[in-house]
Formats: sequence, structure tokens, C-alpha cells
Amino acid sequence: MSASPLTAHAVLGSATSLSCRECGEQYPISPRYACEMCFGPLEVAYDYAGVSRESIEAGPHNIWRYKQLLPVPSNVASIPNLEPGMTKLVRADNLARELGMRRLWVKDDSGNPTHSFKDRVVAVALAAAREFGFSVLACPSTGNLANAVAAAAARAGIKSVVFIPADLEQQKIVTTAVYGGTLVAVQGNYDDVNRLASEIAGDEEDWAFVNVNVRPYYAEGSKTLGYEIAEQLGWRLPAQVVIPIASGSQLTKVDKAFTEFGKLGIVDATPYRVFGAQAFGCSPVSAAFKAGYDVVQPVRPSTIAKSLAIGNPADGPYVLDVCRRTGGVVDDVTDEEIVDGMRLLARTEGIFGETAGGVTVGVLRKLLALGALDPDAETVIFNTGDGLKTLDAVASVVSPSVTIPPSADAFRAFLDAEGLA
Repeated sequence: MSASPLTAHAVLGSATSLSCRECGEQYPISPRYACEMCFGPLEVAYDYAGVSRESIEAGPHNIWRYKQLLPVPSNVASIPNLEPGMTKLVRADNLARELGMRRLWVKDDSGNPTHSFKDRVVAVALAAAREFGFSVLACPSTGNLANAVAAAAARAGIKSVVFIPADLEQQKIVTTAVYGGTLVAVQGNYDDVNRLASEIAGDEEDWAFVNVNVRPYYAEGSKTLGYEIAEQLGWRLPAQVVIPIASGSQLTKVDKAFTEFGKLGIVDATPYRVFGAQAFGCSPVSAAFKAGYDVVQPVRPSTIAKSLAIGNPADGPYVLDVCRRTGGVVDDVTDEEIVDGMRLLARTEGIFGETAGGVTVGVLRKLLALGALDPDAETVIFNTGDGLKTLDAVASVVSPSVTIPPSADAFRAFLDAEGLA
């Protein structure tokens, strides 16, 4: 929880301090992650000056165009990194038509360097870790973060150590191991892996565990999703967003981004509603929301959506706060509905999202059916990763339309039989 002896007086742009989200206690910029007074989580506080649409638009075509709003050094863009961000905001007219919606967008973060939004948070964590003098980049991960940490460390020329559940999707294991860092498979679920990593983080003082001892900085990277959406919509906020929940940090940081842009006058501070999406097999936040609780009861995950399989989500209570404050809802869908959501997004928009994307589409469809989400309000949904990482989820339900000999007559016979001629 306390600062490492590595902490020099790091200068991280506009960041001025760390603030406890519970009691408000202030700490200097350093690799702390929990309040020494109440053990609440810490987040970065800023003194923004000179941020405008014009200053943002003058920046590079990646997340560093928002460096004035992030805890990173001023020269961050010139230091070797994967340069994530500015992924496509796809107008999803086909999906909207199928669901009976007026205007729908997909923020498709599968276009990042390692094909998930985790490249954003890791880029910010790495920038801070360098300033603090850490020599190893590390993390516990459900897969996408493992990819991002291993790749970012390779690009930066430093060592990586990544801990994953041993039963992770093979695609994610391969796409982490290929970068040549140390990959440790742990017999247990993500919460077991996270506990182990937290224990090791206390012993290895020169290791930056991106989602443990530098978590306050890492989490700020998710704000760039919100910034980009507002900019890509022509400097305005959408009326509704649907965001998948793992730790819950992404959802809370998108809300923070929208709020910051409104306070700074970069966009009009129009109202918006935030909706959270979970898999039924790991839905502690959804369960708490439905029960009217302010706390989240941990669960043991059992779902194909492994990237969301965090049974004790750190930001769960804050997700509840955001969704309730904005008039949103948290809901969940079954594994079967997840697969249906993946296929629907692929069939209508040509976007092959991973299981987390299937969760988001599935919950969107469920909320529409329940009347909880306005079909006429402009809506953005998040696809946070690439379906090529979760092939097993759909492998049993998709296949060639037909297998034929190399004969035009055989193909014509198939067309006739299907009524396609």
C-alpha cells in the first residue's frame, strides 16, 4: 500500500496527487494503491490547465493526444511504446435495425496493437512505472492484459512477468508467450492469481504490477475510451453507453472522462446513462444491483467470458454508484446468449468480438426487451477485444455451409437444394 523506496519525485504531467476514493486523504504521486487511513482505493487527482479541443486535436493520432488529461510525463509520445488508441467508432445501422434502435455505435477496441482495450491502460501504467524507476512490468491477468503487458514490455525493452489462470483460452496463452517474457500459469481462477500477484508485489520492490501497485495510474488509461467517443461523435456525449464489467474500472473511468470533458467545457455536459454488462456465470455486480445492495458479494466464476471472470471486482461498488446516479442498469446474460451476441455482431456489422463483446450485445438486447434502455436514444456499446482470442466459444456452432467435391454441378445442386439459385 505504501510507497516503494524507488519513488523519486516523479513528474506525471497534470497529476498532482493521489486521493482516497473513500475518505479523501491525499498522498504524493508515488506507487501507492490503497489509503493508509481507511484502506480505500486511491485515484489520481489533477490540476488541468490549457486543455482545449484545439490542444487535443494538435496531438498524435493515439491516446497521447490526451496526455494533458493523463498521469504521464510530457515526453511520453517520444518514448518507445505501442501507441494504442483512436480505434474505430463504427456506426452500427444493421445491428440497430435488427434490434429496433434509432442510432447505435460500436466502439471497437479490437483495433489496438494486441487487439484489446488493455493496451490503453498498460501504456499509461508503463509510462508511470518508468518514471518511478521500476525495471520489470508485471500483472495478474485473465488474458487480454497478459497480451498487452508482454507486448508493451517487449517494445520498451524491459522484462515482463505475467501470471494467468492455467485454464485460460489457448489463444491468449500463445499470444502472450510469443513476446518472450516470463509467463506463469497458476492452478486456480483469476481471484487466486490476483491474490498471489498481490503477495509477490509486496516482496519485489522493483516490479511494477500494473493492476496492483501502480493501479491508480493504470486505471486512468480507460478514460481515453470516453474521450475518444466524445471526440469521434463531434465533441458531444452519447445518451447511453453499455460497457462490460470485469473489475469495473473501465466503466467508472468512462464516466470520469465524460464528467471531466463536461467540467472543462470541451463538450456540453449533457445527461447520459451508463449500463453495465456481465456474464450470468460471474455476475456479482449485477446481482448486487438487482438486490439494491451497495456492496458486492464475491462469487466463484463459471462462464465462457473468461476476460470478465473476476469474482471479486475491485470497482464493483463504484459501478453501482455510477449506474444508479446516471439512471442506468447492470444486467447479465447466459453463456448461450453470449454466443448469440457474438454471432449477431459479426453477422450484422462484420465485427468479430470476443466473449466480452457478446456479453455487451446480449445485455443490450436484453435491456431493450425489458424496456430499461431507450431504443430512440443514441447509444454506444463497447467491443473490448478480438474474437480470434476466444474461438472456442463459437467453434461448435459455426461451420462451412456445405462441403462439396470440386465440381460446378455440385455447387449448383447445393444452390438448388437451398433455394439460392
